[in-house]
Amino acid sequence: MATIKTCTWAPTALAAPNLTRQATGKKPGRTGTGWSGPALVQRLLSPVQKAEALGIDYLLVAQRWWGTGAEIEGSSYDCLAMTDFYAAHTDSIHLITAVHPGFFLPAPIAKWSATLSRLTNGRWSINVTSGWHEAEFGMYGAELIEHDERYARTSEFIQILRGAWTHEEFSFAGRFYQVDGLRLEPRPIGSLEVFQGGQSEAAMNMAAHHSNWMFLNGGPPEKIAGIIEAVRKRTAETGRHLRFALYSIPLCRRTDAEATAEITAMISAVDDTLLESRGKRVSGAQGMWADRENKLAMLDSNEGYASGLIGSPDTVLQRMQEFRQLGVDCFHLTLHDELFNTEVLPTLKQLPA
Repeated sequence: MATIKTCTWAPTALAAPNLTRQATGKKPGRTGTGWSGPALVQRLLSPVQKAEALGIDYLLVAQRWWGTGAEIEGSSYDCLAMTDFYAAHTDSIHLITAVHPGFFLPAPIAKWSATLSRLTNGRWSINVTSGWHEAEFGMYGAELIEHDERYARTSEFIQILRGAWTHEEFSFAGRFYQVDGLRLEPRPIGSLEVFQGGQSEAAMNMAAHHSNWMFLNGGPPEKIAGIIEAVRKRTAETGRHLRFALYSIPLCRRTDAEATAEITAMISAVDDTLLESRGKRVSGAQGMWADRENKLAMLDSNEGYASGLIGSPDTVLQRMQEFRQLGVDCFHLTLHDELFNTEVLPTLKQLPA
């Protein structure tokens, strides 16, 4: 088994979600809306420089076309512009751009990505996101189609990208996209690495046929084991190898008791009205945010606390080893916890397979 990988977010969202009672009735704060020039550059770059210094492998440049900064995260800066920005200001971290089929055509993205692969000497991958925030589609003039059809559209998007990256000339005639004699010049470097999200049946089927990685929302080991097993049954039929990246927010303290007290206080501050609002907001998703009984899953947008990296450094590392043995190949992390960064992260690469 290959060495464990790590990933973190690019800090491109204007605001994190805030589901606490103190946030109710307040206008969501968008911390980056008034910034520009050097101040904005510093805000966007400093966390990435820190991630690179910590040896993080991947930087995920997400795209939130529009968000509230309350029940879900706020809007983000543009994914393509930010990927270009980070390409120019980093040396080693591998960039992953979240791209929504339906908002983009695959051939222009193939051209853009081939150029970027040259500029970064191969430090680029794509995260194809079929989309769950349905309000964004009409807002930006993208066609909102039924959930499983969105994954069918994304499958065609991936096929065109792979075809363009693999062949000197490529044609494709699908239900959603068509290209005739597509040529990428200059050619990209290496092969295309495709990440995707989603935990529905349609997402797992697409992953087994077309993707290299699945980003998984956080969850306890029994939930994650079930998803991995379900996907592996599908890849056994397609003959493909798929890897898994698990979203996890660490809360690392000197003792388990300290961490437990802190997470308990966070849970008690959650506002049920905002939780209900989020349930409506994410109704376009399937298989995620479904467990309303798991309070840890309610604390953030991608259920990161539900992975349970909560406790002393030893406790957190043991939990990560448990996920590792289940088949998790990458931990998608936030880097706000300094005790985790100094005492857990340096030993993570040494976890046995």
